[in-house]
Amino acid sequence: MEVNRAAARTRTGGVDSGYAWLRLAIAVVLSTVGNVGLWSYVVALPAVQADFGVARGAASLPYTFTMLGFAFGSVLMGFLLDRFGVMLPLIIGAVSLGVGYVACAYAPSLGVLALGHGVLGLLGCSSLFAPLMTDVSHWFARRRGFAVSIAASGNYLSGAIWPPIEQHLIASIGWRDTYLCLGLVCIVVMLPLAFLFWRRAPLHETAPTAAEVRSMQRPLGLSPNTLQVLLGIAGLGCCVAMSMPQVHLVAYCADLGYGPAVGAEMLSMMLGLGVVSRVGSGIVADRIGALPTLLIGSAAQGASLILYIGFNGLASLYAISALFGLVQGGIVPCYALIVRDYFPQKEAGARVSIAVMATVIGMALGGWMNGLIFDLTGSYEAAFANGVAWNVLNFAIVLWLLLRSGTWRARGPALGAPA
Repeated sequence: MEVNRAAARTRTGGVDSGYAWLRLAIAVVLSTVGNVGLWSYVVALPAVQADFGVARGAASLPYTFTMLGFAFGSVLMGFLLDRFGVMLPLIIGAVSLGVGYVACAYAPSLGVLALGHGVLGLLGCSSLFAPLMTDVSHWFARRRGFAVSIAASGNYLSGAIWPPIEQHLIASIGWRDTYLCLGLVCIVVMLPLAFLFWRRAPLHETAPTAAEVRSMQRPLGLSPNTLQVLLGIAGLGCCVAMSMPQVHLVAYCADLGYGPAVGAEMLSMMLGLGVVSRVGSGIVADRIGALPTLLIGSAAQGASLILYIGFNGLASLYAISALFGLVQGGIVPCYALIVRDYFPQKEAGARVSIAVMATVIGMALGGWMNGLIFDLTGSYEAAFANGVAWNVLNFAIVLWLLLRSGTWRARGPALGAPA
């Protein structure tokens, strides 16, 4: 009977249907366009620093404000998603990105620019990453890990596509006019697509058994909030580590004499390979579970960061950045999958957003912290070492949670979703 219900949902445009895949494709387009807000300042940083005549740590503040806004906005958008569906957050995001970029283009000081970027993160970027991952997770049961990883890949597709384009525009027309162009693209492309998400996500989970209820009440033998906090600390650690190459690679290459254009190209390559990592990690998570997949990604990311400390030749940086992209892309989507494994569907929007908030705070903290370390030491070696230390914290927490789970097998779709 459950098989018949699943087949009926597929035929009528429900879970695992052709409509679900179409919805996923549109989500990737939205994410690819809108997540330019997460990467634009990484490329603009050297130009902004020269324009305002400030130190590297101070020049990193707009990025930090973007990520802090993104972090807290993710929680707000998660609650809106649970209450109204994903269309409302997407509309808010499209309008906010368009207006926000125009406002940033006319910023008279670095402080005003930082506040503008905070709004870009709070109401713009936050409407895309966690809300789209959560929405997609409701539309898939059999291949949830794969589908969520595809949705999350829009973030890295954005990072692969936009940096070379933005670098060319900045060199041609300056960073301010470039921001005007970005705002126009966001609102023209995203707003019409947002209205295509008018259908609410289906509630496809069956009534839980008594054992499943107990499992949800004490996930991994912990209270739900304790597990949420541990996932948050783990996410903070992995993303402080991740932020060093992602935020400072363009500036690092410029400091080494290779030029910001080479850094933007290297970042684009890294994030393009991150798409491969995200999709591959989703497939692996469907087979062995999200926690083991997260542990593997954490270990590989830490090893890649160590390589940055020992090598800074041009060919070496290309190779290490390619490796870093291939191993770290699947880390953040695993937190969404873990939430869907161990928490009820009705809480997914808020809990995934809280988990993502912690990772984004890690990116914000790391972006500022590594810029400050550079100002204090005059090089990025200590900043890379700082990233390795935070990565060790992430690895230790994930390993402990995995040992508590007692298995390397996936739990399967949450609460009776058809398999």
